[in-house]
Amino acid sequence: MTPAEYCQEKAAKSGSSFYYSFLFLPRERRAAITALYAFCREVDDIADECSDATLARTKLEWWRVELARTFAGQPSHPVSQALLPAIRSYDLAREQFEEIIDGMEMDLQHVRYADFKTLQLYCYRVAAVVGQLAAAIFGYSERNTLKYAHDLGLAFQLTNIIRDVGEDARRNRIYLPQDELAQFGVKDSDILAGHSSAAFRALMAYQVARARTFYQQALSELPPTDRRGQRPGLVMAAIYQTLLNEIENDGYHMLDRRISLTPLRKLWIAWRTWMFR
Repeated sequence: MTPAEYCQEKAAKSGSSFYYSFLFLPRERRAAITALYAFCREVDDIADECSDATLARTKLEWWRVELARTFAGQPSHPVSQALLPAIRSYDLAREQFEEIIDGMEMDLQHVRYADFKTLQLYCYRVAAVVGQLAAAIFGYSERNTLKYAHDLGLAFQLTNIIRDVGEDARRNRIYLPQDELAQFGVKDSDILAGHSSAAFRALMAYQVARARTFYQQALSELPPTDRRGQRPGLVMAAIYQTLLNEIENDGYHMLDRRISLTPLRKLWIAWRTWMFR
């Protein structure tokens, strides 16, 4: 299996909406964004699946060393081998890859977040930085496009947190800010027990409204001259905003189920957005 095939399989197996957002890219850019996505999956899986925190930190440290090797032109892992041409072609910064690993380390340090400011740092590292790297791969001519990519990444991660609140709770993780739980009268124990209530639904409606604000802000920041090149992000935004609508229409029942869109529906949204945005 070639490094490119390894990354492609990693992306396809995940079933992520990101996979649908870059289906229509030219081959070189598609290979680059697939390698970036595979890198994110590799380090994210360490934080999610490794129950021994010490071992997880060791594995993340290995990736820091591998980044150094990659930027020196000597990658050893299939993902970093596939990533090297993208790093060179699109002038991707090592510091941003380091930020992503920093974000994964936050998952080893925190299972709760005191307030939105703290959560926003986490979202920046694991998503906004990825959005900016992706924007560089897609191509941009105006600096404001990086602001768009930053805010769009935040919106994506907030959507993930909303969608996965029940799944995260089963791992004893609550990403919703603790001060906002208190504001709405929701206890950690309610979420961990999967207990839905009017207070929980009000809390989640507040989270959805904030995520939508970030989508609106991001889309308003995208310069018209870069809109065509940034269509993969617009595809992802269309898929994720549809998911937020589904969550809202379902009555915020995420504690006992995972609300998602079918692959066919994602593909339809991707095609429609790509053709008409």
